[in-house]
Amino acid sequence: MIEAQALSKSYGDFKALDDVSFSVGAGEIVGLLGHNGAGKTTTLKILTGFLQPDGGSIHIGGVNSVDVIENPQAAQAMIGYLPENAPVYSELSVQDYLSMVSDVRGLPNKLEAIREAVIATALQDRLTTPIAQLSKGYRQRVGIAQAILHKPQLLILDEPTVGLDPSQLIEIRNLIKRLSEHSTILFSTHILPEVEALCDRAIILMNGKVRSDAQLDVLAGTSSALLVLEDDVIGAAEVLRNITGVDSVERVAQTSVRDAANQVAYRMTAFPNVDINPQLFAVAKEQNWPLRELRYETQTLETVFNQLSQGQ
Repeated sequence: MIEAQALSKSYGDFKALDDVSFSVGAGEIVGLLGHNGAGKTTTLKILTGFLQPDGGSIHIGGVNSVDVIENPQAAQAMIGYLPENAPVYSELSVQDYLSMVSDVRGLPNKLEAIREAVIATALQDRLTTPIAQLSKGYRQRVGIAQAILHKPQLLILDEPTVGLDPSQLIEIRNLIKRLSEHSTILFSTHILPEVEALCDRAIILMNGKVRSDAQLDVLAGTSSALLVLEDDVIGAAEVLRNITGVDSVERVAQTSVRDAANQVAYRMTAFPNVDINPQLFAVAKEQNWPLRELRYETQTLETVFNQLSQGQ
């Protein structure tokens, strides 16, 4: 549904996106996760044709995909988009606003489109209410309603739950789940539980780069281990990489132990459903390494995000 290749975008000297590539398959719910300023909103604006990239390509759709850069209007006809903070006309009533959006999109059966969008977002009791009088949660519903009027194949939501209270958050979360039955969904957020509650997959952006792209069910079956040596050992990383079941090895800063000035720490990520700790201990013993600590770590979205943040 989405194929983004080598996207780049700068604002003056600031590089908002740097060689960003990813794909989203039909029917997926994918979370674009990152700190504020990571490049999430810039990515979504480029995907929806509201912003031109400095380089790269984006195609939307399946077999007969559309080039967003060369033909933005055709791409936008396939996309429903909710920008951050739902820019709705507060002086209009809900039905007047949705009627206006339907006219702008040139929908042939406007009344039926509005009726279906209103039912989908549970706005039946607010049709004649001025948008200015609605709560934040209901304004978000109106924003989503305008995004689904034309029954888009792809729904792109920028921070759809930001600023909502707990009950509103649950309502919008359930709404997004219902909408995923008919549309592929890509939404941005900096809230980890939202991605875990809603998504099949998470793409983590940091400083304008894709740092991780993983299925959450695969992530849940993955573990890592932290091995701390009292002193540096030449060639330790290479030995660790050759252990069966080890997927990756990274030398990391070790700050959890006092007086750690001379200590060296390695984090090993295991292949899914593999426990590498017994082999790590056996290798450390065989090599006579000055082992200070060996710790098992369950991989979650939070631990991956924190590890990437520390690396940055």
